[in-house]
Amino acid sequence: MGSIILERAPGGNYSKPLGIRFLEYITKSSISFKTYQAIVLILTFFAYTSYHATRKTTSIVKTALDPQSSDDSLKFFPWQRAYFQEPAESRKISWVLGSGWAPFDSSDGTALLGELDVAFLAVYAIGMYFSGHLGDRMDLRIFLTVGMVGTGLFTSLFGVGYWASIHVFYYFLIVQMLAGLFQSTGWPSVVAVVGSWFGKRKRGLIMGIWNAHTSVGNITGSLIASALLKYGWGWSMVVPGLIIAFLGLVVFLLLPVNPESVGADRDEDELQSPKKSGEGVAEPLLNSETNTKEKAVGFIEAWKIPGVAPFALCLFFAKLVAYTFLYWLPFYISHTAIDGKYLSNEAAGNLSTLFDVGGVVGGILAGYISDQLDARAITAASFMYCAIPALFLYRTYGHISVAINVTLMLITGLFVNGPYALITTAVSADLGTHSSLKGNSRALATVTAIIDGTGSIGAAIGPLLTGYISAKSWSAVFTMLMAAALVAGLLLTKLVMAEVSAKIESSRSQGTSTPRSPAAALEV
Repeated sequence: MGSIILERAPGGNYSKPLGIRFLEYITKSSISFKTYQAIVLILTFFAYTSYHATRKTTSIVKTALDPQSSDDSLKFFPWQRAYFQEPAESRKISWVLGSGWAPFDSSDGTALLGELDVAFLAVYAIGMYFSGHLGDRMDLRIFLTVGMVGTGLFTSLFGVGYWASIHVFYYFLIVQMLAGLFQSTGWPSVVAVVGSWFGKRKRGLIMGIWNAHTSVGNITGSLIASALLKYGWGWSMVVPGLIIAFLGLVVFLLLPVNPESVGADRDEDELQSPKKSGEGVAEPLLNSETNTKEKAVGFIEAWKIPGVAPFALCLFFAKLVAYTFLYWLPFYISHTAIDGKYLSNEAAGNLSTLFDVGGVVGGILAGYISDQLDARAITAASFMYCAIPALFLYRTYGHISVAINVTLMLITGLFVNGPYALITTAVSADLGTHSSLKGNSRALATVTAIIDGTGSIGAAIGPLLTGYISAKSWSAVFTMLMAAALVAGLLLTKLVMAEVSAKIESSRSQGTSTPRSPAAALEV
């Protein structure tokens, strides 16, 4: 990872962050490997939680910018807080009482807000590829700090438009695009750092739990932005922006990007153990004793790593489904009669957070299962196939009662977000340290960026298509989502067959010669 793989200076001095040096000074002892791992998990968890929190605030602020689109707004005035949706007449009156923000309060305000979303996600997806390339060539601690401070700056500048009385659409468009660019630095960086500190044996479970930051960030961002709306929508952007900038400084002071950068002893961790037979490398996954400065892996070379292309394309369709729910689920719930009644927009928004709760469970479950089976592709494909009936059941029976809707929503979130979380975390880290790289660890950020960047293109396309298709039929939207889930699973067929074949061969050879691992089969 760029300058992350630091050569040992004479006398055993390392480029430790100032915060780490201070902790060792006040404790009068060196920090243990396990403590470093805990610091990494906690810092990267809160770092990416803040990324998602700032990303989510825009969807909340939309309701203040364009109260005309009350169909998918969060109603925050006291007289609008009825549990069930008001008649059309009262909704029209409440819009008149509300105060919009030009140019978004015009007849095409919703379309303009949609353009902001597409611009943000498009720049984010494209920026992801460049961020991974840069991340493998720079110190990730500095790279992540710049990304977080930059994200905070442009998120805050969006909110500054409130006090500066800015009503120029292109100001908000440019600010959103730059925010998307800096947002793209986050994911490749945090996955690369975590992947450097944890070996493959428990990586799926650890990263499955760690990946809860996505849902925590979404929920936190929604709560903060909603609570601050009554003081003016600008605060809903500025406060989350200041929070992520502050956390960026904490990352700069404390984050150890990998064991080599702080002189940690890998003997305490499974990373020091030899790779499995058949994986092509006899040395540890990330060799701490190398004095040779490794060459960062190129973009095209990273694409050629076995498994990167199919998992990247699988994530394209997986994120298409996941982000369609992220952007449209509150709208869908508020426009669907549940037990013969329509929920208010506020109640629908609160209910939709349960999809993220199911996603947290799905991410942990997928990581644990893939660790136990030693089969990432089988796990991811199985979850995507199970998402198909889950989507069908939610669309068909979710309207019967709130209890059934909640149950089916949790199940759908579990199967949709499970493989999404697995691929963006454990799989990306696995492929970034693939044996074809012959021990070269400087591909983690690039591989992560390729996989998640490709997925982010799907994340932009899904909500965009839903905006057009839902106007005609929500059943057609769910048909599109089920087709996407099917294609996502099918794209992993070759890898699934390789893992199945490896397991069959392993069971046959058990007790005779050293069995061949499923991971080795994927490298053929």
